[in-house]
Amino acid sequence: MAANLKVTQIKSVISEKQNQRDTLRSLGLKRIGQSVVREDTKQNRGYVNTVAHLVKVEEID
Repeated sequence: MAANLKVTQIKSVISEKQNQRDTLRSLGLKRIGQSVVREDTKQNRGYVNTVAHLVKVEEID
Protein backbone atom coordinates (compact mmCIF):
# COMPACT_ATOMS: atom_id res chain seq x y z
CA MET A 1 0.00 0.00 0.00
CA ALA A 2 1.31 3.44 -0.93
CA ALA A 3 2.29 5.92 1.75
CA ASN A 4 0.40 8.86 0.25
CA LEU A 5 -2.62 9.66 -1.90
CA LYS A 6 -2.73 12.48 -4.42
CA VAL A 7 -6.33 13.66 -4.63
CA THR A 8 -7.40 15.98 -7.47
CA GLN A 9 -10.83 17.56 -7.77
CA ILE A 10 -12.18 17.00 -11.28
CA LYS A 11 -15.84 18.04 -10.95
CA SER A 12 -17.77 20.92 -9.43
CA VAL A 13 -19.57 20.73 -6.08
CA ILE A 14 -22.55 22.66 -7.46
CA SER A 15 -25.75 20.63 -6.96
CA GLU A 16 -23.97 18.16 -4.67
CA LYS A 17 -25.13 17.37 -1.13
CA GLN A 18 -23.78 19.44 1.74
CA ASN A 19 -21.93 16.50 3.32
CA GLN A 20 -20.02 15.97 0.06
CA ARG A 21 -19.09 19.66 -0.08
CA ASP A 22 -17.88 19.44 3.52
CA THR A 23 -15.86 16.32 2.75
CA LEU A 24 -14.05 18.02 -0.13
CA ARG A 25 -13.31 21.00 2.10
CA SER A 26 -11.94 18.72 4.83
CA LEU A 27 -9.62 17.16 2.25
CA GLY A 28 -8.39 20.67 1.45
CA LEU A 29 -9.94 20.98 -2.00
CA LYS A 30 -11.58 24.24 -3.02
CA ARG A 31 -11.61 24.33 -6.82
CA ILE A 32 -11.53 22.12 -9.89
CA GLY A 33 -8.03 21.07 -10.85
CA GLN A 34 -6.60 21.57 -7.36
CA SER A 35 -4.56 18.69 -5.93
CA VAL A 36 -3.58 17.77 -2.40
CA VAL A 37 -1.37 15.02 -1.02
CA ARG A 38 -2.77 13.15 1.96
CA GLU A 39 -1.49 10.28 4.05
CA ASP A 40 -3.02 6.92 3.11
CA THR A 41 -5.18 6.20 6.17
CA LYS A 42 -8.57 4.58 6.64
CA GLN A 43 -10.07 7.99 7.43
CA ASN A 44 -8.76 9.58 4.22
CA ARG A 45 -9.85 6.53 2.19
CA GLY A 46 -13.35 7.00 3.61
CA TYR A 47 -13.34 10.67 2.60
CA VAL A 48 -12.25 9.74 -0.91
CA ASN A 49 -14.94 7.05 -1.19
CA THR A 50 -17.60 9.60 -0.18
CA VAL A 51 -16.66 11.92 -3.06
CA ALA A 52 -15.25 9.38 -5.50
CA HIS A 53 -17.36 10.78 -8.36
CA LEU A 54 -15.82 14.24 -7.87
CA VAL A 55 -12.13 13.38 -7.52
CA LYS A 56 -9.29 11.48 -9.13
CA VAL A 57 -6.97 9.57 -6.80
CA GLU A 58 -3.38 8.46 -7.43
CA GLU A 59 -1.18 6.46 -5.06
CA ILE A 60 2.29 7.98 -4.71
CA ASP A 61 5.36 7.18 -2.65
